[in-house]
Amino acid sequence: MKGNTKNNWQEANQQSLMTALAEVREALEAKVKGDGNMGKSSTSAPVSPAPALDQVCTTFGLSLFERDVLLLCAGMDLDSHWASLCADAQGDSKKNYPTFSLALAVLREPCWNALTPAAPLRRWRLIELGTSNALTTAPLRLDERILHYLAGVPYLDERLMGMVESVRVPSSLIESQRQLAEQLAATWRQASDVQALPIVQLCGDELASKRAIAAAACNLLGFNLNALSAHALPTSSNDLHQLLQLWKREAALSQSILLLDCDDSNTNDTAREDAIALFIERISSPLIVTTRDRRPPKQRSLVTFDVHKPTTNEQRGIWNQALGENVSELNGLVDTLVSQFNLNTAGIHAASVQAMGKWNTQETARPEDEGNGSEAQPETQNSALSTLLWDTCRSQARPQLNDLAQHIESSATWNDLVLPERERQILRDIAAHLRQRAKVYEGWGFAGKGGRGLGISALFAGASGTGKTMAAEVLAEELRLDLYRIDLSSVVSKYIGETEKNLRRVFDAAEGGGTILLFDEADALFGKRSDVKDSHDRYANMEVSYLLQRMEAYRGLAILTTNLKDALDTAFLRRIRFIVRFPFPDATQRAEIWQRIFPSQTPTQDLDVKKLAKLNVAGGNIRNIALNAAFLAADAGESVGMKHLLQSAQSEYLKLERPLTDVEVKGWV
Repeated sequence: MKGNTKNNWQEANQQSLMTALAEVREALEAKVKGDGNMGKSSTSAPVSPAPALDQVCTTFGLSLFERDVLLLCAGMDLDSHWASLCADAQGDSKKNYPTFSLALAVLREPCWNALTPAAPLRRWRLIELGTSNALTTAPLRLDERILHYLAGVPYLDERLMGMVESVRVPSSLIESQRQLAEQLAATWRQASDVQALPIVQLCGDELASKRAIAAAACNLLGFNLNALSAHALPTSSNDLHQLLQLWKREAALSQSILLLDCDDSNTNDTAREDAIALFIERISSPLIVTTRDRRPPKQRSLVTFDVHKPTTNEQRGIWNQALGENVSELNGLVDTLVSQFNLNTAGIHAASVQAMGKWNTQETARPEDEGNGSEAQPETQNSALSTLLWDTCRSQARPQLNDLAQHIESSATWNDLVLPERERQILRDIAAHLRQRAKVYEGWGFAGKGGRGLGISALFAGASGTGKTMAAEVLAEELRLDLYRIDLSSVVSKYIGETEKNLRRVFDAAEGGGTILLFDEADALFGKRSDVKDSHDRYANMEVSYLLQRMEAYRGLAILTTNLKDALDTAFLRRIRFIVRFPFPDATQRAEIWQRIFPSQTPTQDLDVKKLAKLNVAGGNIRNIALNAAFLAADAGESVGMKHLLQSAQSEYLKLERPLTDVEVKGWV
């Protein structure tokens, strides 16, 4: 039905255009015959929506004379005899094109003002002027975009193609986003006309959601939405002006609003930032700006809306819808996923589709296994789906930290960790807090208690090599989460504000929640916070406060490591949920480490653990010695023995700049 309606309008529009064109043709023919100016226009059957010519006249405020000038120019492309008719009407075979002189001579209600750059024909670039010694004799040409528009062929101006893209209206929005779209639309409805619409700024990391909300709001108002990347803005002021004029016309023709995408703009690129600011200040058509961080207003005011990920309840609803009937068999897994992973709508759908696809593949392959006498139980099937869902969520939430963090592949287990039982229990408590977030915070109502965030933070304190990083690996392996190491000494900057910016990049990237953040070398940022004596002290304390605030709000696990716990401010320590001390291992603990250090595949010969335990080094050094000895033995074609370990220990002590005493290595070889 829609197709028939469109075809009917196309036919009616074409008929209306041909009728209007015929009137101008008659005026030209009358001029050739010397019969005088153009007569009255004929009436045609009403068309709904209005013919394209009428829409152009209404949109750009054209007079009757300006309307007929458009038709005079359009005839050159729509009538093969038009050029010769123009030449005959002007009495010059070389002037086989429209001119203002011809228009003033043959068209109705001629007006000199229509020739000026400020009048609609030239201001809106509806026509183009060729070169000539005189304005009135310059060739006139209809702009190609306008020609196709009059013919009823909608398309984006080719000069905007590659820069501007259409944004599709979402089929549905979650409740919080629908409310935002309605608020945005209501903000614009208050304006008396389109030109008075205030600029709207949508802030946050939800790039797709911001576009969806903007498109829905525009649709409520009867507008289309097109997006322009800030990277495509020309930095030349003249080129920027041309773009503004071109878009202003396109917005009017297509009833469109522009979305300027500044989400990935580099604030250090001053030329680009100047272009963005100038574009925002000078644009006269409706504009939506999307950005991660709020852009400060300059001369023009910005109406700002913050766009967040779906709420906990909304995420739960999206999961239930995506998983369908499988939800009831997952034993509350959805609550756990929602508690651990902060995914948007697209992320949830992607994770569920990927997991269900893999699970269905396994289900298809299962009958062959049953023929071999094995039968998958429902509990096993549900467990398999749960594992797949967790892993796909983990993949979706994996942050892009690039140069700010190092991804650590976790393989360590509790058996690899040698610690006093008290410290091991604290680590188990940390794991329990991560596993039971959903039950305690949501099910038991603790999410509504307390003024601080729900983040889980820990401090690992101990000398280098005592197992702090390994403990983080154990937790990551136990909880099946990704582990990222951030060297705080590289994040801290001497430039005011840069440290917070770097920390914000880390936390924002990891906000999906499926990540353990290990902030190494906390001493670089923390320490005894002194009294504020100057601006640098004040900003240093602000950096500490900012990190604490983000740790408390982070839904994953944030771990800080330090070699000097006593150097940390007690006010800071009070805001950390768990503190784990990693003591330097005694002889018994070192012996236990030596017993576990070699993989089962490693060939060894006559190793004396008691003698090895006399080496007064930490677990990290023991691993280095064992690994180096393995290479020495492999190169010699031998099993790892005490002589290889002695040679390796000597090398390790050289690195430590410590003497290897006779007591430590007595009786080794």
